[in-house]
Amino acid sequence: MAALPEVIHNTAESRFEMTVDGHLSVAEYDLRAGRMVFTHTFVPPELRGRGIAEHLVLAGFRHAREHGCRIVPQCSYVAVLLTRRPEFQDLAA
Repeated sequence: MAALPEVIHNTAESRFEMTVDGHLSVAEYDLRAGRMVFTHTFVPPELRGRGIAEHLVLAGFRHAREHGCRIVPQCSYVAVLLTRRPEFQDLAA
């Protein structure tokens, strides 16, 4: 499998995004008082199973760490990933 493209932090849209094979995938968030509230993760059906959602959300987790934010997982995928990645569990709000 080919390497995934770089994740873009689209601050104007409050999301992390990447385009693969012409399809946009996103991990959306809201900033609320020092917290990144992850609200929605979407990968088109054609791209699922390629690790794209994880790639997007982990970029968000790294951004949260770099900027001193706590993570609030309103999106079920983000909640599951946070429990699976012990190196980021200290960021949970």
